[in-house]
This record gives sequence, structure tokens and C-alpha cells, in this order.
Amino acid sequence: MATALEIAKSLLSPPGDTIQEHIDFIGMSQAELAERMGRPKEKINDVIKGREPISNSTAFQLEKVLGIAASFWLTRENTYRQELYELQQREELEKEIDWLDAFPIDEMRKLGWLPNTKEKHLVVDKLLKFFSVASAEEWKRIYLDKQVSVAFKISLAHTQSPHAISAWLRQGELQAKELDIAEFDKKKFKEAMTEMKELAFLMPEDFTQTLQNMCATCGVALVFTENLPKAPISGASRWFHNKPIIQMADRFKTDDHFWFTFFHEAAHIILHGKKDIFLENVAGTEMEQDKEEEANAFAAKLLLAENELQQIIDAAPLDEDMIYAFANKFRTPTGVIIGRLQHVGLIPFHVGNGLRHKIDLFNS
Repeated sequence: MATALEIAKSLLSPPGDTIQEHIDFIGMSQAELAERMGRPKEKINDVIKGREPISNSTAFQLEKVLGIAASFWLTRENTYRQELYELQQREELEKEIDWLDAFPIDEMRKLGWLPNTKEKHLVVDKLLKFFSVASAEEWKRIYLDKQVSVAFKISLAHTQSPHAISAWLRQGELQAKELDIAEFDKKKFKEAMTEMKELAFLMPEDFTQTLQNMCATCGVALVFTENLPKAPISGASRWFHNKPIIQMADRFKTDDHFWFTFFHEAAHIILHGKKDIFLENVAGTEMEQDKEEEANAFAAKLLLAENELQQIIDAAPLDEDMIYAFANKFRTPTGVIIGRLQHVGLIPFHVGNGLRHKIDLFNS
């Protein structure tokens, strides 16, 4: 039984049908048409059957012999080839429908990254355009191949969910494209860290927009991207088309986690190379541990230096008023102090969490 696509292709009418209809109407054979056009009969038959496209020269020959404008034949040919190509493309897209199963398609639809349609071949088409690749095979080469890709510098093959992670990262690249940022200035960005730390302490309602603007003036694209299922990423940093990107989520939804992650990713931009890609909280990525430790140390020192932490430790036992006093003294969030004290084991992990500030980047 013929498929809908096969039926649709059989119903397409090549421009040769119109040629045949016209010469039948005027009583001219294909052999005579070929002779008058100065072309082999076999070639004219190929044109009439749609096996050979109508070229510019053929169109003007038809105009001379049949008295019908070359523009008519060229338009007819173009329309036919476009319709035929669209059907062939649909066939190719339908071969790749199984590729969708590995992606969190429903969540991507809810977030508006993909269209809400039941036509799966259309979803495949939009997903290919989302990633800017011609086929699923190219996506695999870029994100899964063990050979380093020109477009993506690491392989996600050994991560928990490469499809979801690649989608999250790609959305960040698309968001970054929309930002108007200055040329990257490493010195200016490093000097802005002090002002950014003060923003972390003050935490105004518009802190995300303020932080994004501060980054943009230094030439860094800061974007905020909702998490996807199976892609539990706190943050990422990399260079994309000569633009440094810091991509943030609010996975833990507390201010100390957010700011530590931000300054960690900022450290990668300041300290490390343009070819590296850094993903926070993603098991299996091929990241250099020493660079991760450098970024951790940068973020920790910026938010609360070791001598400041020691002053707090020396003042133990601590109460909330003392925590607030130290936060004001060192201009750092109370949540950061609590997190560091928990990390060094001075207080249990269930103590002091009320001093962390809840954040929700996408539902505030």
C-alpha cells in the first residue's frame, strides 16, 4: 500500500506535462520538437518526463519553438522542483523521528524552544534548525564524536544525557546571540568583580538584569537558561563565535549557590583558554581538574577570603546576629558564610539554612 508521501509525489506534475499537453494540442511530436530545438530526442523526452530540469537555455528554446515565454517555463520548473524537494525533505525528516526520543521534547516545547505540534517530522525540522545542523548525523559528529569538533570542543558521549545537555547549551548560545555586548576586555571584567560582589551582597530585585548589563559592558554574554530534565547543570562557560558566554541556571535556588557558580564560571573566562568548555555538576565531561580547582579557589576567595573566614571561625560560637554583622563587615551574603561554615564542618549542613536567600530566576 502506497504511503501518503508516495501518493503526493505521484500527483506532482512536472513542467514536461505542460510541454506534452501543448504539443499534443498543436499536433507536434516529441521528435519534431527535438528537431526544431536542435536537441536529441532522448534529452527532450527526459525533460518531458521530469528526469531532466528545464535550464535557462531550454526555456528560451521552448519560447522560440512553442511561442510560450521562457519565464513561464522557468517558473513552472522552479515550482515543481521546490515541491519535489519538500516531499523528499519530509521523507528524510521522517527517517530521523526516532532521534527525538532521546531529547526532553515535551519540556522544550513548554519552554518555547520547539513548536507545539503533533507532526513529528516538523519537530525534527525545528530541532535541526535549533542546533543549526543539516541532519541528526551532523549533530552526532559535533556533540558525540570522540574527535574534537570545530563547533563544540568536547564530547558529551559519556555524560548522563548528552541530548538534554546539548539542548541546554545550545539554548544559551541562541540567547547570547541576542545580546548586544562590547568587545571582551579581560582587565575590565576582572576589575568588575568587586562591584559584582557588592551586587551579590545587596541582592536588589533586578540583580539579574544589572549583572547581565555589567557583564555586557565587559564583553561577556551572561544568559539565564531554565534547566532541562536529565541536564542538572548549575552553570557553564565557554567561548562561542569569539564571544565569551556564562550560562546560568538556578538549580539549587539559593543565593550562595548562584553567586559561587557565577564567580566560578567568571574565573574560567578570566583564567583559562578560549578552547575550553566548562560544565558545572555534569559527571563525565572531559574537564581538567586543576582548572576546576583554580575556579573554585577564585570564587571562594572573592566571596569570602580565607582571613575573613578565619575571623568568623575564631568568633565561634556564632548566632544569627553575629552572622549578619560579619556579612555586613565583609560585604558578602549571609548564605555564603553559612555555606563556608558548613563546608569546613563548623556547623552541620542542616543548621543555618534560614540565612540563605531563596532565588527563582524564572518565576520571580
